Amino acid sequence: MTFTIAHLGPAGTYTEQAAQAYAHWWAVQTQQSLPQLLPQASIGQSLHAVAQAQAEVAIVPVENSIEGSVTTTLDTLWQVDDLNIRQGLVLPIVHVVVSQAEQWESVQTIYSHPQALGQCQQWLQKWLPHAEQIPVNSTTDALKYVANDTTVAAISSEPAAQLYNLPIRAYSIQDYPDNCTRFLVVSRLECNIAIPEVPQGQLYTSLAFSLLKNVPGALVTPLQIFAQRNINLSRIESRPTKRSLGDYVFFIDAAADFNGEPMQAALELLKTYTERLRVLGHYAILPTSPLQP
Repeated sequence: MTFTIAHLGPAGTYTEQAAQAYAHWWAVQTQQSLPQLLPQASIGQSLHAVAQAQAEVAIVPVENSIEGSVTTTLDTLWQVDDLNIRQGLVLPIVHVVVSQAEQWESVQTIYSHPQALGQCQQWLQKWLPHAEQIPVNSTTDALKYVANDTTVAAISSEPAAQLYNLPIRAYSIQDYPDNCTRFLVVSRLECNIAIPEVPQGQLYTSLAFSLLKNVPGALVTPLQIFAQRNINLSRIESRPTKRSLGDYVFFIDAAADFNGEPMQAALELLKTYTERLRVLGHYAILPTSPLQP
């Protein structure tokens, strides 16, 4: 059976780069042929492709060091029951400006993915404060506006600009040099595909829950459950349940082994204080160095 990886397309996106890196790592670890990459029109469609058994896994971004969480990923993980985080990987993100314009004054519009635009606000304010910023589905999608228009620019990756033979006008424009995105490897719950283990990696458990009541202090007790068991929470975030204003889902990453006694005890007690509790996955983060070409 061919191992297939769904990811945000088209060719040249940062998520495709992450998928390619993971595909090479997987092939080396399993001594099998390279997986097939299946580009999707959106992050949500990548995850739904897995849920519908059109792909074995999806590679999706979940958090950026500058712009924060990728909310589409979080919302879809909560909404689609048959998804399971199997691994994580972190890759550096370096943005470039692509344009046919030879002077910044000529650029009236700049396109990119909302995350990329958010990661480059300082540069944009300095060099293109007059340009309208327009979000599109991916950094590669932005490039289609550049080809024949000297009033347009796009933020993308250098490999994507080279792939489509478009001129790069500025390099490394992200607000902070150490710009990284964390990606997740997501499969179906009942997926039998072999996922190699990460030796000696920190184990994480990701979960999400909604509260029984939206009252003051309702979140304190669930968080104390982890503190009392010396479980470090590396990320806490809320997202609207979409049922009513002020009603939230809480996403938590715990730096702990899911199968360990502290985490098992915490999860059992947490059921008492939550309306709905979902373990989204337990996994290790792949070291960055083996993922580099």
